[in-house]
Amino acid sequence: MGVIVLNEDNFEEEVLKSNEPVLVDFFATWCGPCQMMSPILDKMSEEEKGIKICKIDTDDNMNLAKEYGIMTIPCIIAFKDGKELNRSIGLTDEKSLLKLLED
Repeated sequence: MGVIVLNEDNFEEEVLKSNEPVLVDFFATWCGPCQMMSPILDKMSEEEKGIKICKIDTDDNMNLAKEYGIMTIPCIIAFKDGKELNRSIGLTDEKSLLKLLED
């Protein structure tokens, strides 16, 4: 499927109204750990079925970053049924990201 690029216009539709669990990567282009996280999310977006992988640039979408209290990046937030389940801050691995989706 590939990673879906989010912005303030499509966030609600792609994340909050999604019928499947969503991992959202809050990132910035200048952030080294964020750049290291990108290939992990790309791989997951191709291999993991039934999970939507998205990313949103915090510099370009400051209102959403503020709404979700993003203070450190990368910050991965797991959403299910439009609600935040869990979050992870900093560089992490695929296995840990999948655990974020567990209730």
